[in-house]
Amino acid sequence: MLQTLRNAWKIEELRKKILFTLLIVLLYRLGNAIPVPYVNVDALQYYFTQLQNTVLGLYNVMSGGAFSQATIFALSIQPYINASIIIQLLCIAIPALERLSKEGGEEGRKKIASITRYATVGIGLLMGFAYFMLIRNNHLLAPEAENNVWAAIVIILTFTSGSALIMWLGEQITEFGIGNGISIILFASIVSRLPSSIITTIRNVGNGDLAWWVAVLMFLGALAIIVLIVFVNDAERRIPVQYAKRVVGRKMYGGQNTHLPMKVNMSGVMPIIFAQSIASLPATIAALTGSNSDSWFMRLFDTTSIAYATIYFLLILFFAYFYSTIQFNPVEVANNLKKNGGYIPGFRPGKPTSEFIQKVLNKITLFGAIYLGIIAVVPILVSHFSDAAALTGISLGGTSIIIAVGVALETVRALEAQMMMRNYKGFLS
Repeated sequence: MLQTLRNAWKIEELRKKILFTLLIVLLYRLGNAIPVPYVNVDALQYYFTQLQNTVLGLYNVMSGGAFSQATIFALSIQPYINASIIIQLLCIAIPALERLSKEGGEEGRKKIASITRYATVGIGLLMGFAYFMLIRNNHLLAPEAENNVWAAIVIILTFTSGSALIMWLGEQITEFGIGNGISIILFASIVSRLPSSIITTIRNVGNGDLAWWVAVLMFLGALAIIVLIVFVNDAERRIPVQYAKRVVGRKMYGGQNTHLPMKVNMSGVMPIIFAQSIASLPATIAALTGSNSDSWFMRLFDTTSIAYATIYFLLILFFAYFYSTIQFNPVEVANNLKKNGGYIPGFRPGKPTSEFIQKVLNKITLFGAIYLGIIAVVPILVSHFSDAAALTGISLGGTSIIIAVGVALETVRALEAQMMMRNYKGFLS
């Protein structure tokens, strides 16, 4: 990874892209430090210290701590993620949107993106209102803002405009920077929490709240998860493909043996991100509408509960298959092989080939989904069956690690692809 970054830095165009991405991330982190007016930030932070293993604590992690400080970027990328889920599901349910996304070409994609932006603003407005109600119901507003309609309007519109601005920043990274902008912003949010997590762990060990060997096991477990993520991320199922010989003029083409690579974790970190948003939705609605944190509903959907872990795991399976279906079309691949004179040994071109590819796709998608689910759910189960107060927040560890490592690997691959396009020999070795 470091070698790739050094090589990319030598190319002026890529260096500008990297600097632009870092500039956008810096602006995002600055926005995370600016609180909205009329909020008692100190009281709000104390309130969130009691909610670390709840869905609100999860939102706080994904926002890089901005959610607990009521900053202008407190809602982070959650409105955009929820809007993307809704629009992509509607593209399957509504024929007109499906035709627009599949047959509309570049213009159709722009219209879908525009619809997603409007949906993001709408969801941001709803979440901003809900967050304001949470702050008001828990008496976390400044004294002069109590029962002040103008203060409510300012707070809600600030949250909404912050979520819209984050969406715009992410789009700028995607267009002019390196990698997927929304993923980069989420990566920056998670990594920004790393120093405070390390300091908290060291402090717990020093105070005797956490045994040193438990801290070592947590560290080794994190390293093992990172190694597993990197290993599975590069794993692929190679289907052998053979091309028939053909004569064009006086030259003979084809006849070579190659393979069709199919990645085990084809959908990357998106199933984790989307599943986390949907699994936390019931508790989010309840929490932001003023539900008691000790109620049975909130305990049922707590991020350390068995119910939350089960729903989370099933949603990861669903979104893994959902994304593999969107990204990989076996019928189209089989037709392309047939047009170019290629075939899979043992299978006739056309429908038998597409059925075999679909069968392989289902198997590797299941394996990849189970792998994602295990990494995301095991820390939740460890936290559920542990009574140690010092392990608070470990249920969020697997999700954070897999998102951070997955985004880092995807960004490095994007850099390598851009260097390969520019054909700089020796830069990838």
